[in-house]
Amino acid sequence: MILTVTLNTALDLTYHVPALRPRASHRVSDVRERPGGKGLNVARVLAALGHEVTVTGFTGGATGRRVRELLTGTAGVTDALVPVAGATPRTIAVVDSGAGDTTRLNEPGPVIAPAEWSAFQEAYGGLLGDADAVALCGSLPPGVPVGAYALLVREARAAGVPVLLDTSGEPLRRGIAARPDIVKPNADELAELTGSHEPLRATQDARRRGARSVVASLGAGGLVATTPEGRWRATPPARARGNPTGAGDSVCAGLLSGLVEHLAWPDRLSRAVALSAATVPTPTAGEFDRAAYEALLPTITLTAEATAA
Repeated sequence: MILTVTLNTALDLTYHVPALRPRASHRVSDVRERPGGKGLNVARVLAALGHEVTVTGFTGGATGRRVRELLTGTAGVTDALVPVAGATPRTIAVVDSGAGDTTRLNEPGPVIAPAEWSAFQEAYGGLLGDADAVALCGSLPPGVPVGAYALLVREARAAGVPVLLDTSGEPLRRGIAARPDIVKPNADELAELTGSHEPLRATQDARRRGARSVVASLGAGGLVATTPEGRWRATPPARARGNPTGAGDSVCAGLLSGLVEHLAWPDRLSRAVALSAATVPTPTAGEFDRAAYEALLPTITLTAEATAA
């Protein structure tokens, strides 16, 4: 079982319009509703790849109940979310079908009480016993300590469970010092962490800060990775058009599935890039076009990079 943690769950609503124009009325051509939050997106991609996944984190209110209803219908995903008094927020993505761009509106989430954080920690500790790997994904809701991910990384390591961390800012800075097995920042998050805008050099710098492996997402440019086995750049054959929301979460799913399947790093990276590119044309995050994924997988370019000085 793979465990994914989403402390900021959400209900994702995706609207498609022919063209998004400021100060204008729009006729929506398609509406999609899905469980949201980075870890839930990762879980749905993992389940589609054939893995058993358990999801945990916080959920509350009518929106939280809807998230749980939608999870009930997702094959391969087990709901272990922790209820809270506050309401789960909605995230609204408006996809401009003509331009291929997406505009996002994110509602504020609930404030987590100390007793709710303690209840989550107890649930998390119990779930680690059956986990083959764990993903800690997304931002921290108000009320959760800024060092929460560092604490959760250390607990996973103590239990012998490999852990992937995908967050940003101070939670990333503190979490990476706890020595996660994989850290997956995007280019901006990596630059904020290291001060370097050269991705390969920055991944090596981030690895010195504690992570065993660092995989940086460069959007349409693919991935760069620094690992104990080497450094690679993985790129898709062309830029995918569509909704990029969730593409980074599919990268996490590719890396985690490759880890538990004991794939070599080049194969993990190829899978992650192909999944990410196959996510962009789909209507919502947490999904990928299987035919596109299978067609893309053999076309990913892998380049071994020399170790930076």
